Amino acid sequence: MTVWICAACAVEHADTEHPPVVCAICDDERQFVPPSGQAWTTLERLRAEGTTVELQQLEPRLFGLRSAPAVGIGQQAMLVQTDAGSLLWDPIGFVDEAAAQLVGDVVAIAASHPHMFGAQVEWSRALGGVPVLVNAADREWVQRDDPAIESWSGDVEVLPGVTLRTIGGHFPGSAVAHWAGADGRGVVLAGDTFFPGPSERWVTFMRSFPNGIPMSAAVVQRVAERVAERAFDRVYGNFGNAIRTDARAAVIRSAERYASWVRGDHDDET
Repeated sequence: MTVWICAACAVEHADTEHPPVVCAICDDERQFVPPSGQAWTTLERLRAEGTTVELQQLEPRLFGLRSAPAVGIGQQAMLVQTDAGSLLWDPIGFVDEAAAQLVGDVVAIAASHPHMFGAQVEWSRALGGVPVLVNAADREWVQRDDPAIESWSGDVEVLPGVTLRTIGGHFPGSAVAHWAGADGRGVVLAGDTFFPGPSERWVTFMRSFPNGIPMSAAVVQRVAERVAERAFDRVYGNFGNAIRTDARAAVIRSAERYASWVRGDHDDET
């Protein structure tokens, strides 16, 4: 049987003789099936084509992982290292033996939301069957089931100083990982729960980023309030985007700005 990888989003699908007709994650309004139609690849094909995984240090004990060339939407996975082991966050859609050796002692794999599931089960198997933590509110979006998958909800400390937090918004189970950071000032791995912008001073919030579907003022403020319950100085998105200082304040003021526009407070300026 073959593990099918959606060529558009890089999420793994069940081991079957033939690929699914469509990727349910891409067929949802938050993502898209390309105009050229549904296409599939496999880990075997990607390995034969010479795909590799590159590791880059972002700050002490925090690393980004990307496939080269990019697979699917090309997200950057994050690796948080602690004395008790590592968390692999938003796993990419490719893994091989060399990549597993590169990341080392991973004790858990988790994704911010279904678009970032990647090859989570295959990563688990390559790393010795470590748990794959899927938010219970988004469990229905898992396309390849496996005994390694465990549901979680609320706030769960997966390693000392590393907590998965249910935030909601983009998906009901959209989550962030809050890490104390090597300096103790706090780091948030945001996925798409909110999105750091290019200025590194503002973030935004969307139901669908590629399709431009907004969220309401009430939901955005709820998301920001939940995120801001804990202190943090930096935030990292899943495409190399980041806010490198005073990130908590940026989330709060960005939510206020977003809410004022979708409420219509500035309609006279349009």
